[in-house]
Amino acid sequence: MKIAIASDHAGFELKAAVIEHLTTAGHAMNDLGTYSTEPVDYPGFCAAAARAVVRGEADAGIVIGGSGQGEQIAANKVHGARAALCHDEFTARLSRQHNNANVLALGARILATQLALVITDVWLATDFEGGRHVARIEQLAAIEQEECG
Repeated sequence: MKIAIASDHAGFELKAAVIEHLTTAGHAMNDLGTYSTEPVDYPGFCAAAARAVVRGEADAGIVIGGSGQGEQIAANKVHGARAALCHDEFTARLSRQHNNANVLALGARILATQLALVITDVWLATDFEGGRHVARIEQLAAIEQEECG
């Protein structure tokens, strides 16, 4: 799987751990920054990861910050992105099964590294269920279209 990943300074160290973990598992990683713990603003980095997913340049995206809240919001500003902030395996699984999330948001100041890696693995391994959830995804896309005009 090809994965676009981005973080702000608060998420930089967790991003490095996620990259190492997923590279070892055989995934291709596209690191879109930031590249240090020097303070930066997260929106552009997270939008870049979401855009890579929406454009088909990556199969999935991961954005990481201190809480993950702003990073999720930034990613969700990209039309076609469905970013989910996950703090446990349950929310990771449901975000994929029911919402077909294509960007995972993680909070480096909230999650221990090992838990973040487990959440990431569960999220990547979980498929969209389809069925009754398809209509809801279509409704989300329709809202995006309404907001364009």
